[in-house]
Amino acid sequence: MATVSQWIEGARPRTLPNAIAPVVVGVGAAAHAGEVNWWKAALALVVSIALIIGVNFANDYSDGIRGTDDDRVGPLRLVGSHAASPKSVKAAAFGCLAVAAAAGLVLAITSAWWLILIGAVCLLGAWFYTGGSRPYGYAGFGEVAVFVFFGLVAVLGTQFVVAGTLDVTGLLCAIAIGCFSSAVLVVNNLRDIPTDTESGKVTLAVRLGDQHTRTLFVGLLIVPFVITFALTIFLNSWAPVGLIAVPLAFFAQRPVISGATGRALIPSLATTGLAMLVWALATALALALA
Repeated sequence: MATVSQWIEGARPRTLPNAIAPVVVGVGAAAHAGEVNWWKAALALVVSIALIIGVNFANDYSDGIRGTDDDRVGPLRLVGSHAASPKSVKAAAFGCLAVAAAAGLVLAITSAWWLILIGAVCLLGAWFYTGGSRPYGYAGFGEVAVFVFFGLVAVLGTQFVVAGTLDVTGLLCAIAIGCFSSAVLVVNNLRDIPTDTESGKVTLAVRLGDQHTRTLFVGLLIVPFVITFALTIFLNSWAPVGLIAVPLAFFAQRPVISGATGRALIPSLATTGLAMLVWALATALALALA
């Protein structure tokens, strides 16, 4: 039986910024576009957090039964370490995804019926990232999925259900968060290139190789700050507060550009997530004030 602390670690709390940041900046974009419906904002946060924890448990289960995590460098995996049975981890994944589905259904019923279709695609994307006979995460499409689901869908979906509208400001914020989220996965997969190659998991990092993956990571971190300047053109004086996240982005990329490998890359994961969250909070405040 896994302990409570092992279950918490298996849920990978360090990935929570990927769930919180898009909702925060989506609410900011909603505030800029119109009035904010706060109970829908809270429910959108429930959807996002439940979805990412469900994804994490689903990945733990699927990678574990395939043997991908047998020689894992990163944080604890419940199935791979034999701390919990595959059946219990699968049940935890389905439970979290069910919570996300229920909360999302309420938002769809009270906002627009077609959100049910988008929600269904999100749930399928969560499971088949590493699940099923031909998981797309094993074919190099993980970063694309993260960009779409935790960038475009999460930010624009939040803005729509909270304010009932979409605009260019929300789209720019969605692209920025998508790049941040993808950067987190890129550095994670950069760290795992040796073990993924050995186990046959062909991630984008495995396809690109070490050096090109490092270049991609740096590029993804630059995009949000370019978007900050674009938002400045639209919003005048408030948008530059997003640049407060630049020091964090700088520290996140240092191990990557210095050639760090293995566990030495783990700090970049946490710092990239923190940079995303700080950027989202600052930008959401700027949007609300504007």
